[in-house]
This record gives sequence, C-alpha cells and structure tokens, in this order.
Amino acid sequence: MEPLIPINIVVADRSYRIKIKPEEEEEVRRTMKEVNEKIIEFKTAYAGKDLQDYIAMVLIMYATHPVTSGGKVQAGLAPFLEEKLQHLEALLDNSLK
Repeated sequence: MEPLIPINIVVADRSYRIKIKPEEEEEVRRTMKEVNEKIIEFKTAYAGKDLQDYIAMVLIMYATHPVTSGGKVQAGLAPFLEEKLQHLEALLDNSLK
C-alpha cells in the first residue's frame, strides 16, 4: 500500500485535513483552487445566497459535467470520447459527400 501524506485544503474559507498520495498533491491543490474560484464566481453572479448554496452550485456544476474539469478532459474518459467523436466525424463526413 502506498503511503499517504496529510495536507490541508480550504473550501469556502473552511480548512479540511485530508490524506492523499504524494503524486496527487499538485492536482488536488489545483482543483481546490478552481473550486474556490468558482465559489467566488457564483457569489458575484448570485448575490444574497447562503455560502452553502454556492458550494452546492459548484458541486452540481462538477456533477453534471463529469467529462470536464475546467476544460480538462479526465484521463479515464479521454480515449472513449475521442473514439466516439471520431466515429461521429466520419458519419458527418459521409453524409456531406
């Protein structure tokens, strides 16, 4: 079993201590930065809501767009999606001929 390292992450001004694999630290910190930026973005767009509402909005955004995270395709889905997109492109090309 691979050793885990403890790190502190901050979500909406609350600190959480989690344990992760060392090689995941950079990606986790980048993702948490993105989450906090989205919370601020929603605060600006939807003034007057509770902080919990903004967190829920970010969660819904990530849950309903599982393929992207800030425009980055998740590694596990990339080959599948690429194959399907190529197939669709071929069908469109054949239809346009």
